[in-house]
Amino acid sequence: MGTSISRTPEPPYTAVVFTSTRTDGDHGYARMSERMDDLACRQPGYLGHEAARDEDLGITVSYWVDHASAAAWKQVAEHLIAQQRGREAWYADYTVRIATVERDYSMRTD
Repeated sequence: MGTSISRTPEPPYTAVVFTSTRTDGDHGYARMSERMDDLACRQPGYLGHEAARDEDLGITVSYWVDHASAAAWKQVAEHLIAQQRGREAWYADYTVRIATVERDYSMRTD
């Protein structure tokens, strides 16, 4: 999971928000999650991601230069396999939201 705040460029850019509840047990989830993190980082248009999970709910936000880059990631063959496995074994429920970030600001000074 992402453990720091992503550094993103000046807007606009795309955010994909994946909110999920898990099923019981790992069933290979941790290994696939690590693989997807590594694979996403190498995709054209990837800007970063942030993730948090407690015992009930997980939220992962990935950032992309545009909607086309985010859509291309969704279609990567290995990611398609992970999506199918998620529906079959890892997630009790999930929602994906795709948004254009129009404005951002932070505490840090660059």
